[in-house]
Amino acid sequence: MPAAPIARVDDSQDDPYRWLEQRDAPEVLAYLRAENTYLEAELAGQAELRETLFQEIKGRIRETDLSLPSPKGFWLYYRRTTAGDEYPRYYRCPKPADSSLAVDEKAEQLLLDLNELAQGGFLSLGTISISPDQSKLAYSTDTQGDEIYRLYVKDLDRGTLEALPFENCDGSMTWANDNQTLFFGELDETHRPHRIHRHCLGEIGSTEVFHEEDGRFFVHCYRTSSEHQLVILSGSKTTSEAWVLAADQPQNQWICLAPREEEHEYAPDHGLHEGQWCWLIRSNQAGMNFALYKAPEQHPERSHWQELLAHNPQVMLEDASLNANAITLTLRENGLTIIEVRPQSGSPYRVQLPDAVYSLQALHLEFDSPVIRLRYESLNRPAQIRQLNLADGAQQVLKETPVEGPFNADDYESRRIWINAPDGVQVPISLVARRGTFGKPAPLYLYGYGAYGHSLDPWFSHARLSLLERGFIFAIAHVRGGGDLGEAWYRAGKLEHKPNTFKDFIACAEALIEAGYTAPECLAISGGSAGGLLIGAVINMRPELFGAAIAEVPFVDVLNTMENPDLPLTVTEYDEWGDPNQPEARERIKSYAPYENVRAQAYPALLAVAGYHDSRVQYWEAAKWIAKLRATRSNGKSMLLKTEFSAGHGGMSGRYQALHDVALEYAFLLKVLALDNS
Repeated sequence: MPAAPIARVDDSQDDPYRWLEQRDAPEVLAYLRAENTYLEAELAGQAELRETLFQEIKGRIRETDLSLPSPKGFWLYYRRTTAGDEYPRYYRCPKPADSSLAVDEKAEQLLLDLNELAQGGFLSLGTISISPDQSKLAYSTDTQGDEIYRLYVKDLDRGTLEALPFENCDGSMTWANDNQTLFFGELDETHRPHRIHRHCLGEIGSTEVFHEEDGRFFVHCYRTSSEHQLVILSGSKTTSEAWVLAADQPQNQWICLAPREEEHEYAPDHGLHEGQWCWLIRSNQAGMNFALYKAPEQHPERSHWQELLAHNPQVMLEDASLNANAITLTLRENGLTIIEVRPQSGSPYRVQLPDAVYSLQALHLEFDSPVIRLRYESLNRPAQIRQLNLADGAQQVLKETPVEGPFNADDYESRRIWINAPDGVQVPISLVARRGTFGKPAPLYLYGYGAYGHSLDPWFSHARLSLLERGFIFAIAHVRGGGDLGEAWYRAGKLEHKPNTFKDFIACAEALIEAGYTAPECLAISGGSAGGLLIGAVINMRPELFGAAIAEVPFVDVLNTMENPDLPLTVTEYDEWGDPNQPEARERIKSYAPYENVRAQAYPALLAVAGYHDSRVQYWEAAKWIAKLRATRSNGKSMLLKTEFSAGHGGMSGRYQALHDVALEYAFLLKVLALDNS
């Protein structure tokens, strides 16, 4: 078995492992490949277990399956997966005369075969968008993992394909109503979407219609619910500005809805309300949890906004959309997503659901549809697509993601508990285990993120069943910095309050141990990206509390990254972490940055995974971190690095490839927690 690779130390630099940042240098590639070889050697004894885990997980997934068709005009649109294929195929067929969702395979039309496009390599589908008259398909693909996309338009009547000749695209493509005009986004040298272009099919080149010069702002274009209007939304993490254009007049000038004002965030939609075409605007001008306003179609300016839903300090308004029959609100209250429907005629109501802890999303169909769909799942219940009748709230389960083999959701118990952080704030934890597991210490997998206001709503996982069947408890720590309890929860874990994220996670681990759910030696923790920063910070602060850790594409070299404005997305991150050009902010970041705070102590076993083409978190962050940990730590537990050379921030793109990666991570945990034979 080969020894762990020893990274060269460059004593001439403040950062002795900076040489690993030399992308494509032969010595760097050799080092990363040596790390991959070492990982495989370390886990060689788990080869059979990895294959067992892979087959288990794959065996629970219905490999040949059909998605629930979505109606649009005279067509049904759907995708199909086939056993043995890494990617789905996209189809459509004529909508039946009885308006049912029955697919006519004899009349179906293949729109896109991702297996053919991937050709055995990496493939990420950015946008797939049908033109308003349904004669053309616009789509974008990334074949490296660097999130730079190529744009294509397929003529569905003629069967011809056109590759649009544009570089550095962000993958977005938005149709105007003439079925000839597309708006797409362009990336700048730091990988920030900063320009929106207009392109007319059949013409050469494109016309710039919007340029965002402020490096903190991202821009994107979208169609409103009514499909009568287009919106360009430019937003930082604290401020936004929207420009609108009639979708029937793509050559006209865009109009600013409300000029940007620092700390004012808003987003518009367009549709019918009380029989009148109008704008619906979600805005935080009255408070951080957002309120809802409407404005006349011809006068969308801020001076014409009228309040429809007042700001509520206890309830976050996360989203609002207009349908011809109702306004649908997505709210967050007590750590849960609530869907509230306000019919055009009738009383408002909240959607009723069967589980106490869950994940919920509203999926809208055609604008004049009397129904919408809900995507609903929980820790122990596979995802369901439910149909909701907007008029009366009646629900119907249209499809549930199947779990092959023996499975009963009631065999697993889900619960939510609340624990006290050091400052007295109560933090929720969601848990799931096979019935009978709770009540005695068990191996526990604790997951966390805690940044950007992203919420970790409970989700079902076919793969996770392999851990639960081996006696594991799975838990999510809903720490501050995420959006799980609204905007205030997010703000309490960013900038100068960032340490709350780490303290909350540690408090969750301590509470789970104290309550008898687990013990330090069998507690595994995991997080990815900014969640990897969380993992790196807490194992520096309390390494004895954890038996193992997994960090996916971990943002661990925070200080060095934030001090390099030429790296992708750095400037946009100042509103999240702080500007290191300000001495106070620099010292604050330095105080918790995982790479900076590695010291001589006994660390838990660790697996770090990086994507070589990752444009968000560079591969070298994980590589430098592992090298420094190995050279500094005081113990000899497994410390492994895996670099995916054909992947980016999201990992491997094929479904079987992804399952192999999960099997590897689970085998690692079972090995280092001494549970190989469980």
